[in-house]
Amino acid sequence: MDKFKTLVTLYLTFCKVGVMTFGGGLAMMPMLQKELIEKRGWITDEDLIDYYAIGQSTPGIVAVNVSTFVGYKQAGIAGGIIGTAGIVTPSLIIIMVLANLISSVNDYPWVQKALSGVNVAVAALLTKVTLNFAKNTVKNVFSLALALVSFVLVYFFKVPSFFIILGAIALGTVIHFVNAYLDKKNSGGQ
Repeated sequence: MDKFKTLVTLYLTFCKVGVMTFGGGLAMMPMLQKELIEKRGWITDEDLIDYYAIGQSTPGIVAVNVSTFVGYKQAGIAGGIIGTAGIVTPSLIIIMVLANLISSVNDYPWVQKALSGVNVAVAALLTKVTLNFAKNTVKNVFSLALALVSFVLVYFFKVPSFFIILGAIALGTVIHFVNAYLDKKNSGGQ
């Protein structure tokens, strides 16, 4: 019965996130942070950052990938499936209901103004989440330099974020093995 309750909670939580957010995976980040970290305590800020990084570098929609990861962490394979179903259900329903109206929606100036307002609100929420994540991830001069270089490459040189993520993975792997080698060498090779 506890597993069933967990699955229902997963589904409803991700449905709520799917209904209450607009604008894709990054726009969902503030809601995911509030629901998954602050309210439920299912994951940490670091987990969410990791899930987003993995979600950005794997095929599929980031929010769907994150819901799958969190669902799997909470209840195994069934949790991954239920989390995924929860996040996509609202979009599927909304798209089916609005499918006939889509061609005429853009003709109304009030719709365009409403969407502009939503974009501003999403930008503000993303700024807040970015600052929160920066506090949790930029812990030394090296990580600050890496964040700044990544920003410059993406913003000014238009390098796709996929390549930044792959580069960070490669750099992290090299640093790990160099540190492991140095630790082994300093401990006398034992």
